[in-house]
Amino acid sequence: MQNDIKNALEVLRSGGVILYPTDTIWGLGCDATNHEAVKKIFNIKKRIDNKSVIVLMDNVNRLSIYVEDVPEAAYDLIELSEKPLTVILEGAKSLAYNVINRKDNSVGVRVVNDKFCQQLIQRFKKPIVSTSANISGKISPVCFNEIDNDIIEQVDYVVEYRQDDISKAKPSGIIKINRDSTIKIIRK
Repeated sequence: MQNDIKNALEVLRSGGVILYPTDTIWGLGCDATNHEAVKKIFNIKKRIDNKSVIVLMDNVNRLSIYVEDVPEAAYDLIELSEKPLTVILEGAKSLAYNVINRKDNSVGVRVVNDKFCQQLIQRFKKPIVSTSANISGKISPVCFNEIDNDIIEQVDYVVEYRQDDISKAKPSGIIKINRDSTIKIIRK
């Protein structure tokens, strides 16, 4: 795992794209503050860039660096959630413009529990993008062996850790918390 983290860090720092296991499904990732790196992910996925992607963070303390006026409810929901939870928050800042939803200046954030992701993000010291490792519109792969070779060939680094894990992971729950602390459940 440590060798994968070292190699993935080099790629992230150079503006590249990694293919990596998250606490949910396998994802494409890059520096969430680098719009050129994010653009590479959209090109790999053959996806238009007005669809936002989520960012992963290693702990809730980083939220206020990348989101203005984080509602208290966000901290509570993230800390109390027993399964992976993506929280959409308005007031995104200090992130690549193509990570942020342009309609309401929001960003989807997930604080990871997976030890690989936590260590990677902690050592990178910035959030990383996470989007499913598939061509836009196709089924999201839940295991490494379901990832299309087209995707694998286009990334700058493929993490070896957990490639043989065939357990069926599920996508995260998604909740939007507005500035006034109203909550909308997007996906359970």
